[in-house]
Amino acid sequence: MSEFNQPNRIAFLGDYPPRLCGIATFTKDLCEAIASAAPNADCLVAAVNDRPEGYAYPARVRLELQERELDSYRRAADFLNFNNVDVLCVQHEFGIYGGSAGSHLLALLKEVRMPVVTTLHTVLQDPTPSQRKVMMDLAARSDRLVVMAHKGAEILRETYSVPDEKIDIIAHGIPDIPFIDSSFYKQQFGVENRLVLLTFGLIGPGKGIEYVIEALPEIVRRHPEVVYIVLGATHPNLLAKEGERYRLSLERLTEDRGVKENVIFYDQFVSLDDLKEFIGATDIYLTPYLNKAQITSGALAYVFGAGKVVVSTPYWHAQELLADERGVLVPFRDPDAIAEGVCDLLDNPARMNQIRRNAYAMGREMIWPAVAQRYLGSFQRTWADRKVTPRAAFSGWTLDNRPYDLPELRLDHVIHMSDNTGIFQHAIYNVPNFHEGYCIDDNARAYILCNLLHESSDHSSLRKIGDLTTSYLAFIAAALNYDTGRFRNFMDHGRQWLEEAGSEDSHGRALWALGSGVGRSRNEGHRQLCKQLFECALPAVSSFEYPRAWVFTLIGIHEYFRGHLTPPKINDMRKILTKKLIELWEQNSSDDWPWFEPFLTYENARFCQALILSGQWMPSTKALDIGLTSLRWLTSIQKTQAGCFRPIGSNGFYLKDGARADFDQQPVEAQAMIAACNEAFRATQDPTWKVEAKRAFEWFLGRNDLGLPLYDSSTGGCNDGLHHDRVNVNQGAESTLAFHLALVEMNFAEHLIIDHPHLGN
Repeated sequence: MSEFNQPNRIAFLGDYPPRLCGIATFTKDLCEAIASAAPNADCLVAAVNDRPEGYAYPARVRLELQERELDSYRRAADFLNFNNVDVLCVQHEFGIYGGSAGSHLLALLKEVRMPVVTTLHTVLQDPTPSQRKVMMDLAARSDRLVVMAHKGAEILRETYSVPDEKIDIIAHGIPDIPFIDSSFYKQQFGVENRLVLLTFGLIGPGKGIEYVIEALPEIVRRHPEVVYIVLGATHPNLLAKEGERYRLSLERLTEDRGVKENVIFYDQFVSLDDLKEFIGATDIYLTPYLNKAQITSGALAYVFGAGKVVVSTPYWHAQELLADERGVLVPFRDPDAIAEGVCDLLDNPARMNQIRRNAYAMGREMIWPAVAQRYLGSFQRTWADRKVTPRAAFSGWTLDNRPYDLPELRLDHVIHMSDNTGIFQHAIYNVPNFHEGYCIDDNARAYILCNLLHESSDHSSLRKIGDLTTSYLAFIAAALNYDTGRFRNFMDHGRQWLEEAGSEDSHGRALWALGSGVGRSRNEGHRQLCKQLFECALPAVSSFEYPRAWVFTLIGIHEYFRGHLTPPKINDMRKILTKKLIELWEQNSSDDWPWFEPFLTYENARFCQALILSGQWMPSTKALDIGLTSLRWLTSIQKTQAGCFRPIGSNGFYLKDGARADFDQQPVEAQAMIAACNEAFRATQDPTWKVEAKRAFEWFLGRNDLGLPLYDSSTGGCNDGLHHDRVNVNQGAESTLAFHLALVEMNFAEHLIIDHPHLGN
């Protein structure tokens, strides 16, 4: 290819070493192979960080993104645009990008002005609704999609309707390892005169290593000279979550099966040079993975291309590579089959040698120089089809097309309002008011906020709030009276409860918080405690009389179900509460008052949100229609002629056929409206709802009756309300949490994706 017909500046987006990750290794190898194949091209990397402090990257990395910080993706898009990148090569795996199913990546792809070639390291045949939506958007925003196996191309066509002409099949790149007998390398490892079996890569339960260990007694009985090397560190995510539990279980199993003299665990993430030597010393490579749907395995590609004999379970990538006598396939989770497969090969050296030669011959098409040329061809076709001058992108950067600028997350006041008991209810100006103590309502709100933040953001403030997450949950746990199944609400500063049972509303909000813990928390202990508390406290709701308690509980149930748990009793409660709300609507609504009660009081939009959720998830067309109809009316009456949001005031509320109170306007009203409108957008994809959510959010920032901001950017607090002539300058917990919950909602709204089943007829 002529250098004049190829892009001059190529950017690679993905994980990158020294981060320990297979994608990181692939990104580096691909980038360096392209740089060698096209020496006149400027190859640069945008690396995705999974921790705030980042990594000590080499000079090739020009930009760092924070995995769970949405604004980081937008800033990355600006960087790529202004640096005149000709082609962006994205490494895609759902787990390496932030947002639901990695949806934060779409914020970057929406903004970049250069062609995009996306390498898919996972292609799911049966995606969740969230994963399907992200994949469909990813395919739409990518000019070409690269898969590493024919099965991946088949799934793209059949599951995601991607046209053939948009798909490139390019093998996983491998180092060029010479075809040398294994005895050449064995001496340096002290395994000369041994038959070496190898498994390598980041270690975790999905690798199926325990089935090889179960097979070893029979293998060793027939071939006592066998040694099995398990090479690789425990996956960092698993290590952070469970420590070395899996590796220790393998070591115990090795002792129990009497083969500890035949197994070597080498707990290291080795360099490429060291890995080549381990592969060189190998006689048979074992890849006993447990998931059939694995479309790509870098480890398999490496050893296969080096001309090693592979015994593997029949996951998709292995099925393709090892066909036609290029390897041996054995059933999943079958130690006897593994033992038979290995021993049959060791008993037949001639067959092993032929399999080696077959694999090595095909592997010559997979070495990095060959793969780099295939990628350059893809880049060139993409670039030629859609040449774009990044500077011209200014014409498309109008306010209407650019993402809505949101305030920076600042949690200082939330932290100042909290101690190791929980969050204080009230403040005098921006100082916690100890005299008023604590309540479960605000600790529930704070715990919901923490779960949302840990799911969506990688902001440095989260390091400070991390311990408080446990305090908020501990407060909720302490509030539950197990004998009655009811939550207490108010606690004084001396940690004395002030009542035997709190309000029904506070009980419902506590259930909402616990549901969010089950559905969103990444802390296993939190999830289990939330599940226990939720199931203990839910039955009390069956006797509740106040509709807002039903509403808060219903939202909590939907949060609970995000954890993929659907106990029949909880599902029955969802049906009961949804039915109660529908009956309430039928009793009270009319053409001129389409509402659930003959009055509007506080957090009114939560009624709409709860029914829209039920409409999507149960599914129930009737519930959805009522939720949307009531929300349309509510937005229409909570709007001034000038177009700003004006919630129902708490100084009298609004009785049907009576006078409406316009003040005191409360932050929780704006937050509830934002949440309901975003849920309406999820259900309908009607952009009107995003406009209404933005209108309600701007109320915090000064687009209101008085033109005064309620959010205080200097403290991170939010004032307690809007009176007819002034702002209430106290910054209590309810108001401050309302703002931050609203901010998180708005950040999510930038990439709202459908994460629910489609409605039935």
